[in-house]
Amino acid sequence: MRIVLFIAGVLLAASGMAQDILQDLSARRAGEGTVEVHQDAAIAALIGKPVMAYGTDASERKTLRAAGYRVQVYAGNNSRKAREEASAKGAQVKESFPELPVYASFVSPRWLCRVGDFKSIEEADALMRRLRATGFKEASIVKDVINITL
Repeated sequence: MRIVLFIAGVLLAASGMAQDILQDLSARRAGEGTVEVHQDAAIAALIGKPVMAYGTDASERKTLRAAGYRVQVYAGNNSRKAREEASAKGAQVKESFPELPVYASFVSPRWLCRVGDFKSIEEADALMRRLRATGFKEASIVKDVINITL
């Protein structure tokens, strides 16, 4: 019985602390700086509530589009041969790096093959170096709209 009461007390205290963190941040204390929190009331209502995790089922996942970086491994012209080469480069990358998303697409006036979805240029640079080391000598970093899966 004591254990149940102890656990209930800890959970109650933790939820109370989560709700009071904004008030604690905004409190004025001698010799310390102050913090002003400007946010929507809906955000304050979410503090201390559990986060809903998305499942592994593709229908439950959400994908956002944002500015980021990809590594370009091929750029050709607008011919059928260039389309085949872009697809072939994509297949080569997928064979060496199966975990990476590969995008072979036509962006007028050329066929492109780009790899990855990176928020920072440092992440893209690390992949570019790995690709160059495995034989993709023309790999370069490009800004692109990336997919972020939640």
